[in-house]
Amino acid sequence: MENKVYVVGMGPGKPEMMSREADRILKECDTIIGYTVYVDLLRPSYPGKEFLTTPMTQETRRCEMAFEEAAKGKKVAMVCSGDAGVYGMSGLMMEVGEAYPGIEVKVVPGITAALSGGAVLGAPLTHDFAVVSLSDRLTPWETIEKRLRCAAEGDFCICLYNPASKGRPDHLKRACDILLEVIPGERLCGTVENIGREGEGAKLYTLSQLRDAQVNMFTTVFIGNSMTKEIGGRLVTPRGYRI
Repeated sequence: MENKVYVVGMGPGKPEMMSREADRILKECDTIIGYTVYVDLLRPSYPGKEFLTTPMTQETRRCEMAFEEAAKGKKVAMVCSGDAGVYGMSGLMMEVGEAYPGIEVKVVPGITAALSGGAVLGAPLTHDFAVVSLSDRLTPWETIEKRLRCAAEGDFCICLYNPASKGRPDHLKRACDILLEVIPGERLCGTVENIGREGEGAKLYTLSQLRDAQVNMFTTVFIGNSMTKEIGGRLVTPRGYRI
């Protein structure tokens, strides 16, 4: 009996950007569980598996399902886009797992959007950086505002996840207004959409221009620090090496 559930970071979506360990686990497992959109990306690559899904807002139930299936003796993988520990399910799986003391949680890392999106833009995160989600579904907006201001005052490069959705179309604009209290409007920024998937695209902006950019839940936003520059259409943040 396996007595283990795997929380697998599947990367941005392109099969070749998944780690070998993640691919091996998914090939070996009996059951793959996840949010419907992510599971649908995996179905063609892992035929013959049992796939179980729940919609958004049913994350806790999804975790319970994983432990219930593992308790039946199955090898189970809970999948997350990007990395399972960056706005993923690994923490919740460990919390829910307290009720299943006989089943171990094994986390399998993946490539998060800050890294895969940064590679598309060039090298925006080669110095200290902060990652902030603009979704206030689980975090109060007041907390998000505080973290944005602190990151701006610390001159961090900033990567923004979940910049907009149908229910909160103005969150990027609100975030930019907060950042503009500290950061000059000409600060270089960039966005990457559909990282590692069909329709991938990147754009460069100033912070003032970014305020009115069209973004969605599949967009990752990058805001440079005071040293970030453009080199050949790419966004580059020097680390300080002598040239």
